[in-house]
Amino acid sequence: MSNKFPQIKTIYILGIILTLSGFTHLWNTVGFPDIFYDEGVYMERAMHVLNGLGLQDRYFHDHPYFGQIFLASIFGLIGFPNSWHPSIDTNFIASLYLVPRLIMGLLAVLDTFLVYQIANTKYGKKIALVSSLLFAVMPFTWIMRRILLDSILLPFLLTSILFALKTKDSNNKYVLASLSGICLGVAIFTKIPVFTMIPLVAGLVYFNTGKNVKALVLLLIPIVLIPMMWPLQAVSAHQFDVWLRDVIGQTQRQSFGLPYISLVFLKLDPVLFILGIGGTIFAILRRHYFILFWFVPFVIFLLMIGYNQYFYWIPILPVFCISASVLLANVLERANKKNLNKILPSVVVSGIATFGLISTFLVMSVNVTHSEFQTTSFILQNVNDNDTTVLANPTYEWVLHYVFHKNNTPNDYSFILFNHLKTDKILLVADPHFMIDLGRGKQLQQIYNDSKTIATFDEDLSKYDLSVYPYSNIKMNVDGEHIQVKMK
Repeated sequence: MSNKFPQIKTIYILGIILTLSGFTHLWNTVGFPDIFYDEGVYMERAMHVLNGLGLQDRYFHDHPYFGQIFLASIFGLIGFPNSWHPSIDTNFIASLYLVPRLIMGLLAVLDTFLVYQIANTKYGKKIALVSSLLFAVMPFTWIMRRILLDSILLPFLLTSILFALKTKDSNNKYVLASLSGICLGVAIFTKIPVFTMIPLVAGLVYFNTGKNVKALVLLLIPIVLIPMMWPLQAVSAHQFDVWLRDVIGQTQRQSFGLPYISLVFLKLDPVLFILGIGGTIFAILRRHYFILFWFVPFVIFLLMIGYNQYFYWIPILPVFCISASVLLANVLERANKKNLNKILPSVVVSGIATFGLISTFLVMSVNVTHSEFQTTSFILQNVNDNDTTVLANPTYEWVLHYVFHKNNTPNDYSFILFNHLKTDKILLVADPHFMIDLGRGKQLQQIYNDSKTIATFDEDLSKYDLSVYPYSNIKMNVDGEHIQVKMK
């Protein structure tokens, strides 16, 4: 594709793409996807920081703590949720997730713009527009609507890559190298696996500056120092042995692994997955090291560790879109050289984007969270602060503890595995995530068997065929299906 593209036209198209991105990431924010277990964990930790209880919640060091600092800072600026007037109404409870998910959606719109800037700097405007369009409308990007560390770190990672690209022929290469290092350092300080992006960013800075060692050193200093605050904090709190144990334990957790999450990606968004993999193969053949160094080290890391979840793809979703665009550009240029229809490129790209947008709209219009909000409301109506302990996953517990100030609400049902309860009565929320964890310890099985079901809440998804695309995406959103509230 030619890089000669009218500037005004580019601005208009980019504006449309960013508008589409805003729609796909901000529409029905609390209705889809479901409120996921990990979202409750990160909200609880953010509330812990916001209430001045320290940077690190409890004694579990699974991830660095920039994510909760980031969320707590924004919450503090807007007065959330302390300035709100609590109500047990389900609409109010839903609004407690609306705010953080709006933040995630706005970050995704920023990511879309950064994808455009990165692709434009590296490959030109047309590939940049197609890359950002794919990122804005393809179905799999709904995973960035969740309150996850991966969603928080992505704009910092993309900004780091952009600054590294901009060092080429710049009079401010040292400043840009330092800023790139700071952004990547913050991204790693959010979640450690993005250390795999160091070769990409370091290579860009080193070769773009004419193998300037000083620029490389200025890049690497913040990359090393910023994440070091995590273990240093553990040392200062005399918890380094706990930190080391938890970090090692995090890498040894078991799941279905990379083949499984690859299959999930393929089923949830076959078009983007096939185009992205095809683009990566094309990059290998054409030696597009920019794409390869973004994609390959991260995938190798996922292959080596035992524990993977489908949203771990978030840091490389942008390069999937860029590699897919590069592949499309090459194929369509070859078609034009054979004197095929000149409007073919626009038709193909528009067709893919329209398919993606319609698929995304159909999925994100489904409400899968109402039963979770009903459950929270029911708990609030039926819990006595003094004599009842609530055992539930963190998606419920942070609301009960930090918004409604309920006592005896440990931040996870696994509390019972390691501690004695102080009350005679126990209210248990046995949702799908609890049922998965039922085998973690005999205490969970015992409390489940010994308690009586007093209410159930279900999402009615019978009108959707979950075996058919794009509604197959709903299969990853079942935490609101058949929630049992039990009392002992």
